[in-house]
Amino acid sequence: MAILEVNELKKSFGKNEVLKGISLSLDEGQVLSIIGSSGSGKTTLLRCINFLETADSGTIYVDGDVIFDGNDMTKHKAKETREKQLKIGLVFQQFNLFPQYNVFDNVTLAVKLKAKERPDYKADKKQIIKEINENAVKILTDMGLYDKINSYPWQLSGGQQQRVAIARALALEPKILFFDEPTSALDPELTIEVLKVIKELRNMGRTMVVVTHEMEFARNVSDKVIFMADGIIEEAGTPSEVFDSPKSEKTRAFLAKSFE
Repeated sequence: MAILEVNELKKSFGKNEVLKGISLSLDEGQVLSIIGSSGSGKTTLLRCINFLETADSGTIYVDGDVIFDGNDMTKHKAKETREKQLKIGLVFQQFNLFPQYNVFDNVTLAVKLKAKERPDYKADKKQIIKEINENAVKILTDMGLYDKINSYPWQLSGGQQQRVAIARALALEPKILFFDEPTSALDPELTIEVLKVIKELRNMGRTMVVVTHEMEFARNVSDKVIFMADGIIEEAGTPSEVFDSPKSEKTRAFLAKSFE
């Protein structure tokens, strides 16, 4: 069974129809890259799946659970929506780290807030916090950031900040990690650094959806590639199918321009 299913997702802003019925699926452990020109609907799609925007219609399933049903909006209460969001980890373009907190606190803050909702929190607080802290140290070590645990965001390079943002998302133990142009704010050298981390996550079996303009990354790391244009999925398939044998003229034109 697919870990992510999106069915006929639509979203408009006023008269501007940005998503015109998007359907896709992804199996556990797979990496999906979404490519396309600016304004094609890529980021809006991610924002709707992550509840940063509310789709107008359609359904979204994660790990078999309905996390959005456009036909029954009465289901989407604040607490329920928050719990569903925790199934998904989102890494932003601009990192969005808290400047007043060090690396360790940036990674553990949301997890500790979530833990307070557990029914056993008061009785087992010390053990729960201990486990959260130990897990954070492990993740930061895996991200190559152990020596930066007490550093603040302003003391880190852009690539290091992006890795902290990834670690923060991982600490919440999401089913799927979403990346929205994870290298757009980085120079070429740091871009290589962050793409290396995402490749390592792939090798660890992480399920990921990546909106990217890095065509070679999409070709080499993805199990599936989607090309979006004008609010629809213009083409979808394996990297070989999309990059080497595109069927759509729009896909061919986009790729020709991207590889100039």
